[in-house]
Amino acid sequence: MIEAHGLTKRYGPKLAVDDVTFTVQPGIVTGFLGPNGAGKSTTMRMIMGLDRPTAGTVTVNGRPYAQHRAPLAEVGALLEAKAAHPGRTARQHLQALAATHAIAPARVDEVIELTGLGSVARKRVGGFSLGMGQRLGVAVALLGDPRTLILDEPVNGLDPEGVLWVRNLAKYLASQGRTVFLSSHLMSEVALTADHVLVIGKGRILADMTVQDLLDGASARTVRVRSPQSGVLAEALRREGAEVTAGDDGALEVAGVDAARVGETAAAAGVVLHELTPTVSTLEEAYMELTADAVEYRSEDLAEEMAEDVAAATAEGGSR
Repeated sequence: MIEAHGLTKRYGPKLAVDDVTFTVQPGIVTGFLGPNGAGKSTTMRMIMGLDRPTAGTVTVNGRPYAQHRAPLAEVGALLEAKAAHPGRTARQHLQALAATHAIAPARVDEVIELTGLGSVARKRVGGFSLGMGQRLGVAVALLGDPRTLILDEPVNGLDPEGVLWVRNLAKYLASQGRTVFLSSHLMSEVALTADHVLVIGKGRILADMTVQDLLDGASARTVRVRSPQSGVLAEALRREGAEVTAGDDGALEVAGVDAARVGETAAAAGVVLHELTPTVSTLEEAYMELTADAVEYRSEDLAEEMAEDVAAATAEGGSR
C-alpha cells in the first residue's frame, strides 16, 4: 500500500506537487495519469525517496521507503528503464543488485526468463534497444519479489506483444494481492489494465476513482442510430426532447435519451432501424475533459498558431 498525506514539493518558486493526499490499495492495478509537467514523475520520485518532500509524508507498506531494511523486497520500481552501467551485461546488472539483498542467483535466472531477456542476458546494456531496456527495468523491479510495484511508463518502446505482456503481468501481480501503481500516456492501455485511476493536473489530484466511475462521469453519452427513414425518426426523437444531429455517413447522433428510448420511439413511429448503438466516452475523452484546464499546451493552441502563421505568410506574399 502507498499512502500520501499532504504531499508537497517546491522547486524554488515552482510548485510541482501541491498538497496531495491519496492511497494506492493492494490487490488492484492503479493507473496514474496527468499531462506533462503535472507532477507525476515528481510524486513517484518522492515515493521512492529520490526527492525530499517540501511538506507532507508518503509511505510504502507503512514506512518511508528509506526506512525499509530490504527495500527491493518491499518495492520494485521502474522509473528510468536504462539506469544501468552501459558496460555491464543485463545479467551482471541484475546479479550486482541481487548481491545487495542476498537474493539467490536462481532468482536472477527467474526474472531473466520472466521478462524475455534470455537471448540478450549476456549483452552489454549500452547496446540495448528501448524495448529491451524496458524489459530490463521490469526485471529489476521484480527481482526482490516485492509487495509493491511502481512502474513509470512500463510499455514505452515495447512492441504489441510486449505491451500485452506488461498488461497481463500487472493484472497477475495485482491478483496476488500486491500493490501495482503505474503511469502511462496510452489511455487505451490504462483502460484495459487499470481498475482505479489517479489523475493529477498542475500538481493537484483531479480524480481518485475507479476507471468505470471516471467514464460514467464524462459528459459525452450519445446513441448512434441508422434508418432508411432517418427524417421521420429525427422528428419523432426531437418531440421526445432529444438532440439529433446527422453524421456525414447518414447516421444520426442522438443525445438526451438512452438507446432504449430511441428504440421505443422508433417502434412507436413505425420506423425501421438498421443500427442502434449506445456510445460512451472513452477513457481518453474522459481524461481530456478532466484535464482541459491543466495542460501546459493544447493541440488547438498549435492549430491557432499555425493558422495565424499561414495568414501572416499569405498577407506578406500578397503585399509584394
